[in-house]
Amino acid sequence: MPTESDTPRNSTSAKSAKAIKAASKGKKKRSSDGGGLPTRRAIPWVTIGAVLVILAFIGALAYNLVPKYEDKAEADRFTPSESNQDPSSAIDGVVKIDYPAGLHVKPDQRVAYDHSPPFGGPHDGVWASCMGNVYPKPVRTENMVHALEHGAVWVAYNPDKLDAAGIDALKDRVDGQQYMLMSPYPGLDRPIALQSWGHQLEVDDPTDPRIKQFIVALRQNKYTYPEVGASCSTIPGSFDPDNPPAFDPNPPGPDAVPMDGKGLTPDSSEIAGGGMAGIPGLPGGLGELPGGAPAAPVQPAPESPAPAAPTAPAGNG
Repeated sequence: MPTESDTPRNSTSAKSAKAIKAASKGKKKRSSDGGGLPTRRAIPWVTIGAVLVILAFIGALAYNLVPKYEDKAEADRFTPSESNQDPSSAIDGVVKIDYPAGLHVKPDQRVAYDHSPPFGGPHDGVWASCMGNVYPKPVRTENMVHALEHGAVWVAYNPDKLDAAGIDALKDRVDGQQYMLMSPYPGLDRPIALQSWGHQLEVDDPTDPRIKQFIVALRQNKYTYPEVGASCSTIPGSFDPDNPPAFDPNPPGPDAVPMDGKGLTPDSSEIAGGGMAGIPGLPGGLGELPGGAPAAPVQPAPESPAPAAPTAPAGNG
């Protein structure tokens, strides 16, 4: 039989067992409630990848569309319109002079131009082909100026001040582009000069943004050149783009035609935009084409026969 001294000892052992059991139950409960150590979460790589793809797509769109938007905005700024007839006014460095039109010299005559290269004034009766022609050698100035009167832009460069890469950069802007022409111009004080009728811009760098601005603003700008609608292609036998008249580097002599065209008769039909039927840019009233070929006379349109008088209806009686 247990003694009285064993009773407290047994009671203490029972309490200890209950405490251990209770602690074990609490530990299981905390474990089931998530109260234990935190578990590692999985990284959402699929979501991250999708976000990166979307961001890359947006970046690519911005890279491609923003420059195009800026180019369009610049083109709109320098495109002539009724409200902005001469956008070149916003281009720094453009020189403007008003010149009389329709003053033609003969193939053996020189003009005492006021600028070099010139951009207006008397000129040869035959224009240089300006259908995106890139002339490898200097061309007679008087023919080049006539092309400006037709709405072309002439890109001249000094071959001693511009390297091959610079020349190629200019050629990319001109080659094959209608109402554009390009040629070397010995003695030019700057590497590059752009001319349209009554306008000139000289620059040093072929990547200068003003080159594009000048071309957009003045090529075939109907508000700034005299012979609107005139052709830039030449009449066979009048001007050979493969063998054009040579540039004369010598100063014009005392017999050169002055800039005011003294002694010349302005071609009023050319100034008015007239010309021989079917050949835009050819002055009207010429007895022969440039180069000596006879011009076909313009035949008057045949008169329409007079309408017959109406007949009275036949009577019934």
